Amino acid sequence: MRNKIGIILGFLLTGYSFHAQELLSKEKAVELTLENNYDIRITKNNLEAAKNNKSIYNSGYLPTVTGNAGANYTNNDTDLEFQDGTINSVTGAESKSYNASVGLNYTLFNGFNRKNTFKRLKESYNLTELQARQVMENTLITLFIAYYEVGRLTENESTQKQALTISKERLKRAKYSFDYGQSTKLEVLNAEVDVNNDSITYIDVRRQLNNAKRDLNVVLGRKVNTPVTVDTNVLYSEDLVLNSILSQANANNANLLQSQKNIELSKLDVKINQSGWMPNVSLTSSYAWNKSNSDATNAFSPISNTRTGLNAGVNLSWNIFDGGRTKTNVTNARIALDTQEIRKNQLEEQLERDVNNAWETYQNSLFSLKVQEQNVQTNKLNFERSNERYKLGQISSIDFRQAQINLINAELNRNNAKYVAKNAELQLLQLAGSLLDNNNF
Repeated sequence: MRNKIGIILGFLLTGYSFHAQELLSKEKAVELTLENNYDIRITKNNLEAAKNNKSIYNSGYLPTVTGNAGANYTNNDTDLEFQDGTINSVTGAESKSYNASVGLNYTLFNGFNRKNTFKRLKESYNLTELQARQVMENTLITLFIAYYEVGRLTENESTQKQALTISKERLKRAKYSFDYGQSTKLEVLNAEVDVNNDSITYIDVRRQLNNAKRDLNVVLGRKVNTPVTVDTNVLYSEDLVLNSILSQANANNANLLQSQKNIELSKLDVKINQSGWMPNVSLTSSYAWNKSNSDATNAFSPISNTRTGLNAGVNLSWNIFDGGRTKTNVTNARIALDTQEIRKNQLEEQLERDVNNAWETYQNSLFSLKVQEQNVQTNKLNFERSNERYKLGQISSIDFRQAQINLINAELNRNNAKYVAKNAELQLLQLAGSLLDNNNF
């Protein structure tokens, strides 16, 4: 069992040395994510489509121009009988006709439907921008959860590696002592058990770290097995104030801004549906050319006819009563508007709650980090003294092992608190709507 663990550890350590990795800074991680992340790339396409939808070409303000052309051919036998009894028969009389026209149609007035629909397209684009911003914020949060998880496990790996080294030294010392008759076989067996346990723990942390790196690479939008090393230094914002964050959240929170935009869209929907009560006025115009050639069936029949001309007209239509459909649509649109306003009020209450909860979590995390850092220092001193006393034979291997475990747990708890506090800070900035403006990741 010890040999197998040793082989696995040797392979992991050797593989690790083969991949000297360039440090992935937080700034570079953000750059790669904004450029390559699949969700962000899809969002950019959605934003481009919304931009096209709000253009003048989709507004209804431009006229429509259509062109038509055609040709016809007929071949008929004709028998004509006149009043004086004369009969005129024509066999295989051919007739050919050609036509071409260009028509223009333009809506002069449709109850402000076109005007409000165009406004709605612009507001829909603004809503899509806010949705894109929210996707970017959520993606950055996902990025740094993955980034800091790699950082946490990197430090955990270092802690477990150091613990394994200490346990191996203890095993070596126990063997020497046993060989010289200064300790019992039990000391050696206990040391071997602790080396095996620390080896298994180290291998498991390595597995978790490799999985976390693959998760990070997925967020970065690159090959999952790309080697990556992250910056484990973490800086915290020192100028955060609860009242300021609440004010920023009410003004800039992405969800709240989308809710306000939905209210504006619902107001336009009411106006668009109200246009059904108003008349429509449209302009039509065309320029046409027609020509026909035909064989004469009698002395008075023309053999060619050409016509060109301009036609123009104004049409007015007014659906005086549509069975109550417009009334129903307007009523439903007003209900939808009221629903959006209720949702906005709900979001405001939830946002205030979420900010206060996130603030308390952040403050508790900072306090926990401070305590855990002090705890690490205390356990380091305790372990150093225990190590000295163990070498002098003043304490048992069990007491030494307990001091080692206490130090390991303290360092692991410190590592966890370090990144929990930073993630809590980023969540707070997202609620405040200032995450994308933040440079202190």
